[in-house]
Amino acid sequence: MYPFNVRVYGILTNADNKVLITDERTQSVAFTKFPGGGLEYGEGLIDALKREFMEECNLKIEVVKHIYTTDFYEKSSFNESQILSVYYQVKALEPLAMPIKDKAFDFDPYTGNEKDEVFRLVNITELKNEQLTFKTDQVAWQRFLAEFPAP
Repeated sequence: MYPFNVRVYGILTNADNKVLITDERTQSVAFTKFPGGGLEYGEGLIDALKREFMEECNLKIEVVKHIYTTDFYEKSSFNESQILSVYYQVKALEPLAMPIKDKAFDFDPYTGNEKDEVFRLVNITELKNEQLTFKTDQVAWQRFLAEFPAP
C-alpha cells in the first residue's frame, strides 16, 4: 500500500488566452482536470511533469513557475492513498499536435481502453471551478487566476 500519492500538473495557456484541460474516463469514473499525473519512483517533479506532457499530449513543455501545492487533506478517488498535488504554470515549446475537442467528455466510441482522454482549450474567463472535478485543481486554478488575471 502507498499511503501518499504525489501528483504533478501543468496549467498551460496559449496566446489566445485559453487554458488546456483534459477530460478523462477511467475505472468507470469521468473527470476534468489539468494535464499531468503521478510521480514515478526516482523521478523529480519537473521531470515527471515533462514526461506526463509527452505521454499525454506528445508535447515538449517548459516549466515556468510554481503555482500551488496541496495544503489540505485529500483522499484519492481511486484508492486509500492521500493525494499531494503540485501545480506549475507551463508553456508549450512547440505547437499543440493532439486533437482538441470543443465539448466536454467528447470521447470516441468506447474502445475498452483502461483510460480514455480528450483535450479541450477553454477561454480563461470561461473556465469555472465547478468544471474541474477535483478540489486541488479548483484551488490551483483560483491561485493561478489571482496571480495571472485574464485580460
